[in-house]
Amino acid sequence: MKKGLILALVALPLLFSQCSMNKQISQAKTLGDCRYTIASADSIYLAGIDVRQLRKLEDLNPARFPRLATGLLTRNVPLDARINLDITNPTNKLAGINQLEYKILLAGQELFNGFLNQRIEVQPGGGRTRVPVRLNTNAYQLLTDPKTRDAFTQLVQNLSGASGTQASKLTIRIKPTLDLLGKQVNYPGYITIDQDVTNKILMGN
Repeated sequence: MKKGLILALVALPLLFSQCSMNKQISQAKTLGDCRYTIASADSIYLAGIDVRQLRKLEDLNPARFPRLATGLLTRNVPLDARINLDITNPTNKLAGINQLEYKILLAGQELFNGFLNQRIEVQPGGGRTRVPVRLNTNAYQLLTDPKTRDAFTQLVQNLSGASGTQASKLTIRIKPTLDLLGKQVNYPGYITIDQDVTNKILMGN
C-alpha cells in the first residue's frame, strides 16, 4: 500500500507536467489558426521627429530637420513606433502563449525584430485581443539603400497619415515560444501575416 502511494506521488508531478505541455502545445497551435490585423499605429518617431510632420516627400529633406541630417551623417537614424496588433480567434479552442518572437519585413527586408514576454490569450468563438508591439530599429540602411528607399519613404508617409499614398505591404512573422520542462522551445516555423498598411492606420480605420 505504502509502495503504491509513493509511486503515485512520484507519478503525479510528471502527469501534471505532461498535461501542462499538452495544453501549451494545443494553445500555441490554435494561435496559428487565428487571424491577425494591424489595427493602428501610434507614437511613431523617425530620428526623434513625429512622423505626422512628414506628410510630404519633401518633408524628409534633412535640411529641414537637423536631427535627421545628423542621423544620416552618423549612420544612425532611430525609428520608434508602437503597432497595435489585433488577434481574432475563429476556432472553438482557447489560443494562448506566454512568449513570442516577432519579425516585421518591408520589401523583403527585415524592418524590426523583437521578443514579447507576456501572456497573450484569445478566447474561442471570435474572441479578440489587442497586443501593443513596441518597435525600434536603425532606419539608416532603409533610407539609403536603393532597394528599400522608395518602399520605406512610402511607409513613413502612410504612417504619417499622408493622403494620396499607395498602401505599403508589411510582412509579420510570429514564432511562439513554449516552456517545456523548464526549457524554452520554439514553435516549429513562423506564423506569417501579409498586410497592406494605408494612410488611415494612425486613426485605426
